[in-house]
Amino acid sequence: MKAVTEKHLALLRRHMVEIIDMHFDLASEEIGKNGLSPDLRKAVMRVPRHLFVPQSLAGIAYHDGPLPIGFDKTISQPFIAALMIELLEVDSGATVLEVGTGLGYQAAVMAEMGATVFSVEIVEEFAFAAERLLTALGHGVAVRVGDGTRGWADHAPFDAVLVTAGTAEAPAALLDQLKPHGRLVLPLGCDDVQALTVVEKRADGTAQTKPVMPVRFTRLEVG
Repeated sequence: MKAVTEKHLALLRRHMVEIIDMHFDLASEEIGKNGLSPDLRKAVMRVPRHLFVPQSLAGIAYHDGPLPIGFDKTISQPFIAALMIELLEVDSGATVLEVGTGLGYQAAVMAEMGATVFSVEIVEEFAFAAERLLTALGHGVAVRVGDGTRGWADHAPFDAVLVTAGTAEAPAALLDQLKPHGRLVLPLGCDDVQALTVVEKRADGTAQTKPVMPVRFTRLEVG
């Protein structure tokens, strides 16, 4: 069998984006959109997702489902990963805090869109691996090991905050570090199934919460 080439991988990414579009269309009533924004589409097409999974799983990195990455964690289904970024309404020049780097895929997509990304990861091995890979790909994402529920006050306030693990309530520090009219996207709930939720911070500092759809994430760890 021939070796997989960059051309093959580009075709797999294109197929993955087509599947993401199908999911957006099917869930358009809940999402409020029927497809990816142009900037996000370009970023998802460019970021080599197969590098953000264990090497043994690279051949199925573009399949429509989550994949294990170690330490009982997963990289999210491509649709869910893209949806979370879409709900953040990330623009070029935005400053974004990510809680839960994993191996860095969503951080890479947001950086590809022109955002300045700060990412906190509680698993030391993930943080180091993600930082090396993101640097190698030319993405200037700042990654540190720590308890993401505390945010990263040195770089606050943020235009947007993305939390990639489930929690019963939005951590107060993350809301405090969010700019007025900024968005926090996270899986919210205390059960195995959470609601993917958009929290928008009003000008007066209060929060407006909108559940989007059921999702299943591992629990947010506190260190």
